Amino acid sequence: MQALTQSLRKTALDYGFSAIGITTPHAIPQAAARLRGFLAAGHHGQMGWMADRAVWRGDPSALWPQAKSVIMLAEAYTPATNPLAGLAHPTKGVISAYAQGKDYHDLVKRRLKRLGRWLIDQQDCEIKVFVDTAPVMEKPLAQAAGLGWQGKHTNLLSRDLGNWVFLGAIFTTLDLQVDAAETSHCGTCTACLDICPTKAFPAPYQLDARRCISYLTIEHKGPVDPDLRALMGNRIYGCDDCLAACPWNKFAVAASEMGYQPKIGLPDLADLAMLDDTTFRARFAGSPIKRIGRDRFVRNVLYAIGNAHDSTLIPHAQRLTQDADPTVADAAHWALARLTRTV
Repeated sequence: MQALTQSLRKTALDYGFSAIGITTPHAIPQAAARLRGFLAAGHHGQMGWMADRAVWRGDPSALWPQAKSVIMLAEAYTPATNPLAGLAHPTKGVISAYAQGKDYHDLVKRRLKRLGRWLIDQQDCEIKVFVDTAPVMEKPLAQAAGLGWQGKHTNLLSRDLGNWVFLGAIFTTLDLQVDAAETSHCGTCTACLDICPTKAFPAPYQLDARRCISYLTIEHKGPVDPDLRALMGNRIYGCDDCLAACPWNKFAVAASEMGYQPKIGLPDLADLAMLDDTTFRARFAGSPIKRIGRDRFVRNVLYAIGNAHDSTLIPHAQRLTQDADPTVADAAHWALARLTRTV
């Protein structure tokens, strides 16, 4: 099995993955207790699916009892330019670097399936592939597989890759040679905690999603807490602040997948405020942004408009106060009040 494992590692890199590590489904016994604490504190917000499938999420062996090994793959999507530069342009919408290109779920899963087929061809076995949408705790498994460690911002980071990576997993019935787990190398650095606009980290290595801009712009349904809206700035889909602040990114590698090349850039808030459901779907076809729908996206745009302090945006906020969606209308009223105060 050692020869197969070595060949697997080489093939994964040949197929375009940035790194590969192997662990077992039993390698993260602490995960279940940490998850229970996260849920008990209510830090998951509206993400009820985390609680609904907590047993599988906290114990990978419960998800598929036949699995003997977990192959963890990392794929770099490192942005070529500073993802925080757009924050200096308040009439533009800032979209997270991971969502600037094609939907990573599709790209990573396609590569995982190709590697899985190769593995089955080499050795008769069963596999299951997972990319973010299944109840799999990818980051603890990736640390157990030696790919990196969960930093104080709770994201995976690596001395070789930085923290601009997507993760995928292949569970298999093969008993493969495992890697040594990685340990934290954050030291005394608190750059990721200090930069967070909404102070979403109650402590190092802990995240309260209810205050996280990525959660608020993507997962949170309905109106956002008014106390947090002004802190969101012009971030309209996701937030890269804590990732961009990490000094380990000096070792980040360039993205090799052309699908991750940015296509959206810094769109004008005025243009985005004009989107209806049809134009929203057309504009973001093939993008992860499409998942949140027009109403939630335009809600985010209106919060950014309210934070822009630009009177030319008043007509857009005014028009959307009559929007059919009550959350959009609420956001428009908030934005209009902010803008007219600054005129």
